Amino acid sequence: MLTVAVLISGAGSNLRALLDAAAEPGFPARIVVVGADREADGFAHAERFGIPTVLVPFREFETRDEWGDELRRQIDVWTPDLIVLSGLMRLLPEALVDAWAPALLNTHPAYLPEFPGAHGVRDALAAGVAETGASVIVVDSGVDTGPIIAQERVPILPGDTEHTLHERIKPVERRLLIDVVRAVATGDIDLAARARDRVADPPAIDPGAH
Repeated sequence: MLTVAVLISGAGSNLRALLDAAAEPGFPARIVVVGADREADGFAHAERFGIPTVLVPFREFETRDEWGDELRRQIDVWTPDLIVLSGLMRLLPEALVDAWAPALLNTHPAYLPEFPGAHGVRDALAAGVAETGASVIVVDSGVDTGPIIAQERVPILPGDTEHTLHERIKPVERRLLIDVVRAVATGDIDLAARARDRVADPPAIDPGAH
């Protein structure tokens, strides 16, 4: 059984989707702890499912590295096999990424490497493209630059706003994340192998998306 730690900053909608999936009979992973960098509404989901929570407030530390050291100490107590960033609005220190990767996943509301960064949905709309997407990646020390594990296109419809487009992307993100966690648990996805192979076989950008 794959053990998973989930890190959040807000409402934890991806966390809730993972908790629901993990509660299904036969799902090969279980969430053992939920952590946050601030008081997060998503803790309510963890409490509802009886999952322990860990709060490591970023503002209480002088440096990002000190915060990262404490977060690592508190999460590593649970010895998770996989760590999922579920709306954690904080860049992890490089030392923490190095310690946890490649067993460190994040989702992004764009078809990476298109539109990385905090405003992927807004940037896609501003670019006037016909499609964007959702991606699940291994976190590295860059901004949305890690190995891509899964992704799917999402069309941009006439009249879409940042809100309406993001609301259509979110269910795709959740489904991809659940599928990836399941596949990691069953051994169908080897994150270490994907990380090794990324240089030899970089993901291509679909030229038809523009």
